[in-house]
Amino acid sequence: MVEEKSLKITGANKTFLTKLTTTLNKILIPTKVGINGLLISTKRNSMIKAFERFMFEEHEAEEKEILEKKYDDTYTAYLEALDKYVMDSVYKKVKNNTASIFEKDALSRYYGVISLKENEYVEYKFRKQKYLIELDNETVKDSKKDKIIERYNKFYISKMDWLYKGILKNYSIKLADTTNIYDSTKEWIYVKIFNTLEEYIKEILPMKLQLDKGNHKEIKQDYEKYEGFSVGKLDQRDQIEKNMFLLAISRKLFTHSLPLAVAEQCYKKVLKDARALVQDTKIAAKREKVYNTLINVIEEYNTRMLATKVYWEDMKEREKFKSFWQSYKNIEKLKESDYIEYIKQKEVLFIKNDITKITNDKYDYSGLIKYYKRKLVDYGVMKEIEGARTEGKYSSKIKIKDFMQKNNSFA
Repeated sequence: MVEEKSLKITGANKTFLTKLTTTLNKILIPTKVGINGLLISTKRNSMIKAFERFMFEEHEAEEKEILEKKYDDTYTAYLEALDKYVMDSVYKKVKNNTASIFEKDALSRYYGVISLKENEYVEYKFRKQKYLIELDNETVKDSKKDKIIERYNKFYISKMDWLYKGILKNYSIKLADTTNIYDSTKEWIYVKIFNTLEEYIKEILPMKLQLDKGNHKEIKQDYEKYEGFSVGKLDQRDQIEKNMFLLAISRKLFTHSLPLAVAEQCYKKVLKDARALVQDTKIAAKREKVYNTLINVIEEYNTRMLATKVYWEDMKEREKFKSFWQSYKNIEKLKESDYIEYIKQKEVLFIKNDITKITNDKYDYSGLIKYYKRKLVDYGVMKEIEGARTEGKYSSKIKIKDFMQKNNSFA
C-alpha cells in the first residue's frame, strides 16, 4: 500500500498560492479581447455583410429571399455568440469578483430580461435581442473604428426600429384586450408604453435623425419640444406635458405598432391625469399652470387624435365631434384678426365640451366641474347663482384622488 502524502502549506506559501490561483482564474476567464471577443467580432462582421447585401443591394425576388435567410441565419448566430459571452465571460467574472461596474450592471440587466421569460414570453423575446445588441453596441463604440461604427449603426438603427415596434405592438394587444374597468395591469401597460416611447426617442431617434439628414422635419419639431423635458427633475405637470409630446411623436413613428384605438386610450390616460391634477392642486398659481396644460392636452387630443379618426363605433359621438370640430374651425378664423378673442372662445369651447364628457364619468370630477364653471363665469358666458349646487350624485363615483394615488404607485 502506497502511503498517501500531502503537502501542508502554511504562512507565506499559502498567500502566494492564493494569489497565483486568483491570477490564473483571471487569465483563463474569457474577456472582451479574448476567445468570446474574437467570436463575436467574426459573427458580427458576417451579419453586417449579410445585412448590407439584403437591405441595400438590388436583386431578383428569388435571390432576395435567399439573402434574407442568410441575414436571418447570421443574425441568429451573432446573438448566440453575444449570449455565450454574457454567460461564459461576464457571469464568471462577476462570480470570481473580477468584473467591472459595467459588467456587473450588464449581468444584472440580463437577469432582469430573463425574468420575463415565464410570464411575458413575447416581450422577453424582443427585450433579450434588444439587450444583447445594446451590449455589443457599447463594444463597437469603444473600438473607435469609424468605418465599423458607421456600418454597424445602420444595422443597429434598423433592428432597433423593428424591436421597439414589436415591443409596442405587444403592449397594444394587451391594452386592447383589457376591460374598461380599472385594474393594475392596465395601468402598468400605460407606464410601459410611455417608458418605451421615451427610451426610443432618447436613444434611437437622434441616431435616426442624424442618419437621415433632411428628412423627418415634422418629427424634428416635436423632438425639439420634447428635449425641453430631458433635463432636470420633472413635476407631475411636466410629466403630463412630456407624455403628450411622446404621443405626438408616436403618431408619426409608430402608426401600426400603436394603432389609433390604442393611441386614443393613451391620450385619454393623459387627459385623466391632467384633469385629476387640476382638481387636486390647491395653490392658485400652480393650479392655473396645470389648467393651461389641461387645455393644451384637450387641444392635442382633438386635433391630433379625434380629427384623424376614421372609424367610429358610436355614430352619435361622431356627430357630436363634427359639431365641435366645426365650431373649432370657425374660432380659428379669429386667430389672425383678434388673438385674445380667439384664445377666449377656444378655451370656452374646450371647457363646455369637457364638462359634457366628465359629468357622467365614473370618476368624481365635481371639483374640476366647479373650477370650470368659475372660469365660464369669469369669461361672462355663465351667470353665477348664489347657493347653487352642482347637479349629480358623486357618492357612487370613484374619487379621482384615490385613483391618482394608486396610479402614482406604478411610476
